[in-house]
Parts: sequence; structure tokens; C-alpha cells
Amino acid sequence: MHTPLSLIDFCTRYPGESVGKAIERSVTFAQEAEALGFSRIWYSEHHNMTRIISSAPAVLIAHVGAKTEKIRLGAGGVMLPNHAPYVIAEQFGMLAEMYPDRIDLGVGRAPGTDQQTLGQALRRDPRAAENFPQDVLELQAWMSNQSPLPGVVAMPGANTNVPVYILGSSMFGASLAAKLGLPYSFASHFAPQHLEQATTYYRENYEPSERYPEPYCIAAVNVIASDSVEDADRQEKLVHKERVRSFVSRRGTPLSDDQLEQIIHSYQGRQIIDMLRYTAKGTGTEVREYLQWFKDHAKADELMISPQAPTFEETVHTMGIIARSMQ
Repeated sequence: MHTPLSLIDFCTRYPGESVGKAIERSVTFAQEAEALGFSRIWYSEHHNMTRIISSAPAVLIAHVGAKTEKIRLGAGGVMLPNHAPYVIAEQFGMLAEMYPDRIDLGVGRAPGTDQQTLGQALRRDPRAAENFPQDVLELQAWMSNQSPLPGVVAMPGANTNVPVYILGSSMFGASLAAKLGLPYSFASHFAPQHLEQATTYYRENYEPSERYPEPYCIAAVNVIASDSVEDADRQEKLVHKERVRSFVSRRGTPLSDDQLEQIIHSYQGRQIIDMLRYTAKGTGTEVREYLQWFKDHAKADELMISPQAPTFEETVHTMGIIARSMQ
């Protein structure tokens, strides 16, 4: 299976841990990924989430880039309506000058946060997402040699031509990426419902662009890998528990273990767990077979792996199993 394999890192902060420790671990994660031969790592913009530290992808990329040598680094993604395209062009243009031919820019239109943070902390106009297609075009222009505003240049940014990827979890992103002739990445690691429809539409309706004459599709998938099926099952149960706990805890409701078990077996709990529907689980053999099936199912040119494990040590072990099994 000669499919590029990439990773997404949420820069997770474990309970009782400092932010600095989480960032330090993301550096280790990237160094391990580079040594194992993964193609790229992406970081996603989130806000007001105590366990996800990747609120400023450009800053994190700059730090990780200085500690690695060749692995591609990018945003997966920047929530473009939160920002002026000009500022993002400057940020990623600077990264491209610092780390030539290593920087990607995935952009999405979601807020990456809750409505209160969106309106009051980020001060984002709730209608800003309506301008997403125009913002993407403007962003590309700032990073090319054709400024969209006479007398104004993104510096750095101009002439860097950082690769732009459209991110999505619905038909909107698929149709936009197809229309603009851009690479497309589907967030099937947490939004599985529209995967087949979106990637099929993207490929069948792709309008070739000068830079991308052919469609290019990345699909995200979760992986729980271990040395035995039994241990992978154990990890999966812990991952599901933490997934449900994190979603319910966002509403400020602390849960006992008994309450958590009740929610896990409820309709609400099953809905939350179903977000992880596309998960390769087991030993290297089972993981390889699933990823081969998923690539065809998703019509993907590249797989973006979201390792799911209870601890960082198990995450690193998962990465190693994936890399060895897919050689």
C-alpha cells in the first residue's frame, strides 16, 4: 500500500499537566513521526478547550519546525473566518520562508469553538462564514504575485504560494474544493456521516486548476493499535469513556464513574461514540487491512491518521505499529 500517511496532533494536555508539557510532547510526537517516515503533521485551531492546546497553529508550527528537519507541517486547519486572510498569508508566508517546502495551509469555515467564545472573545461576526469562498481566493492572492489590493503586499507571504487545502465535514467543502480546483481533506475522524457522498462529489465534479490539474483527497481516520487485539479492545473502552466524558464535561457537569457508564450506554452516548465510526483497531495486521479498505472506501489519495490511545506512550507505540505495518 503506497499511500502517503500523515498525522493530526491536537497538542493534548492530560489532566494535571501544564501547557508547556503538552507543547513539549508535541515536539516529541513530531520527531517520532519524522523518524518513522510519516509525510506530514497538521495542527487544528481550537478555542476555549482546556485539553486542546493548538489554538494558534502558526505559532506551534514555528516551534515544531525548529525541532524537526524534513517532515511537512501545517494547519488542519486555520478557521479562516476567524481572521483576516491578509494576516494568515503573513503568518504562513513567514513559516514558508523559515521552512521552505515544508508548510501546508488547510482552511475551514467552522469557528473551532462554542458560540459564546465566538461572539464575545473572538469577536467574530456570526455571518463571517458566508464569506469563506471569497476569503479563500483572497488568501491565495496574497500568497501569490497578484495582490488583491493595489499598493498592499503581504510580506512575508507574497510569492510563497503555500499549498492551500479545503477542509470539510459536509458537502459544502467538497463542492468548494471541486469548484476552485484545490486539494480537499475530509474530517472523517470525527464527522463520518457524509464521507462517501462528499469525496465522490469532489472527484466527479473537480474543475482542474493550473496548479492542481488532478483532484487530491485526504481522508482522516482514527487508529487504535497494540500488540494484541485484547489490549486494543482495552484501549478502545478507555478512549470511548474519555470521549463521552469530555463532551458532557463541556457543559460543566462532573460525572461519577457510574453516571459515565449510564451515559455511554444511552442514545446520547452512542451518538458521541459513533463520531469515531471510522477507526482501525487491533494489531498491525488488522490495522493494515482496515486502512487498505478505508482508502478505497473514502476514495482517498492520502490518509490522515488520528491516533487514539489513553496515554502518550501508547500513542507513540501506535505510531510505530502503523508505520511498520504499512511498509
